[in-house]
Amino acid sequence: MNHPSTDQPASVPATTPVGAPTPAPAPPVTGAPTPAGRPRRRGALGPVGLVLAGGISVQFGAALAVSLMPRAGAFGVVTLRLLVAAVVLLIVCRPRVRGHSRTDWGTVIVFGVTMAAMNGLFYQAVARIPLGPAVTLEVLGPLALSVLASRRAVNLLWAGLALGGVFLLSGGGFGELDPVGVGFALGAGAMWATYIVFSARTGRRFPQADGLALALAVAAVLILPFGIVESGVRLLDPVTIALGAAIAVLSSVLPYTLELLALRRLPASTFAILMSLEPGIAATAGFLVLSQALSLTEALAIVLVIAASMGAVRTQVGRGKAK
Repeated sequence: MNHPSTDQPASVPATTPVGAPTPAPAPPVTGAPTPAGRPRRRGALGPVGLVLAGGISVQFGAALAVSLMPRAGAFGVVTLRLLVAAVVLLIVCRPRVRGHSRTDWGTVIVFGVTMAAMNGLFYQAVARIPLGPAVTLEVLGPLALSVLASRRAVNLLWAGLALGGVFLLSGGGFGELDPVGVGFALGAGAMWATYIVFSARTGRRFPQADGLALALAVAAVLILPFGIVESGVRLLDPVTIALGAAIAVLSSVLPYTLELLALRRLPASTFAILMSLEPGIAATAGFLVLSQALSLTEALAIVLVIAASMGAVRTQVGRGKAK
């Protein structure tokens, strides 16, 4: 699999295909003169803020989803999440279905399959193991992507520091967890890494969030049979539908849109390292929503992953200013 290159500055897509549609309006040219480098600094930090906002939204949505699982089941929850999110974005974006190349449609379909698999595997994981460890295992996928996509030795340092925090957050091992749940979480991590790549490609090939809306429709269609088999008429309960809609907004509509916009200007390797913040965000959401307390070890782990993410951001911003 070809991962986006990290040789481009943050405001330029890393691997824009030759002849591919360019989102409008285009970002300012990175090489243009800027007084004291201030506009360039904002341009570099803007996508980071989008990623962090998306992470907070998706983890609090995941905590809410865990509380809904006794009513609708794991596949039932993910079905409601993807179905409602797809309907909302299709209505808001009204994407064109004509005028796209075969490659465009192939990208959207793979993106949709990836989202269906990522969500389905993750919800099967949190049905068997706690939210914090599940997200900790899942984030190994983006961390692996950051190492594979990076061409700078310093990014290996940040990835290693984040990886240490991830394992520290897990309590030094996962031996007491359900092995099936661990397998589902690791599979979700692999799909998460694939999601990062195809979210970036989709964002470059389709204007605004049109590609995301179409990919969510694909994902919803794929996951719907699993939800019907597992949950049946429980999916029609008004309270379940309302909670599922809230989860869809928090876990799909907001974060996927924010991440797609961020990946138009942020290299995949930096984005992947930022994903190491997710265990800390999940632990916070688990404490506030599910009353899962943090230990001193878990707090230290959060400090490590935050330090790694800050280092990655500073490296990216400094590189943009140099260029």
